[in-house]
Amino acid sequence: MTAQVRTFLALCSRDLWVTVRREPAGFLIQALLQPLFFLFVFGRVLPDIGAAQGSYGTQLLPGIMSLTLVLTALQNTALPLVIEFSFTREIEDRLLAPIAVPWVGAQKMLIAALRAIVAAALILPLGALILPGGIDLHHVAWGALLLVAVFGSLTAAAMGLVLGTVVQPARISIMFALILTPLIFTGATFYPWHALERLRWFQVVTLFNPMTYVSEGMRASLTTAAHLGSGWIVLGIGVAFVLFWALGLWGFMRRAVA
Repeated sequence: MTAQVRTFLALCSRDLWVTVRREPAGFLIQALLQPLFFLFVFGRVLPDIGAAQGSYGTQLLPGIMSLTLVLTALQNTALPLVIEFSFTREIEDRLLAPIAVPWVGAQKMLIAALRAIVAAALILPLGALILPGGIDLHHVAWGALLLVAVFGSLTAAAMGLVLGTVVQPARISIMFALILTPLIFTGATFYPWHALERLRWFQVVTLFNPMTYVSEGMRASLTTAAHLGSGWIVLGIGVAFVLFWALGLWGFMRRAVA
């Protein structure tokens, strides 16, 4: 095992230890509070008062898992980088480690992706408790679900790498407001993509949101409902990952050597 690989694994172990031993409550609150309320209000309250069909929760669950996955990975990459590059300068300690600079950015992405996968997985038992009638797991394609979770989380982490290295600290709150709200509501989170056929212009707009492909991938893996074609899901996630990884790596290298 090379020195760079050992250093990479040591950095990962340190961050995982911090998450598990020192910040478990904070991590769970940050990752699950908003999705939990979305799941309760839209999946339980609205069907109970007759404002939504009883089967709406089945269509909603994959979107909430996608929302949790994407936001957790994005925020857990972007926010620490903004803080470490501007206030604490902790990033300088990592850059002094015997490891290539791009590996430091990749390590940040990997830890954020792992956190996101754990948070998204917790949505399943929460959905079983909250949604009327629980959830049906008989039709779940577990292999496909795992692939969507892995590559979806890495794509979202790459988006966070872009935000964390390009956006100035004084503007990060504004950028999150400008980016996260459209990301959530145009990402096929609360509705299947095929249900937008009567709003063709909006259906087209959603195709420019990477979360749409993650949501539809989750929907294809968890349910038998109509969904975006598997080829388009793979293409959408793949293109988004390559694009944001290239932009994020450029931004990280620019800030790291500045």
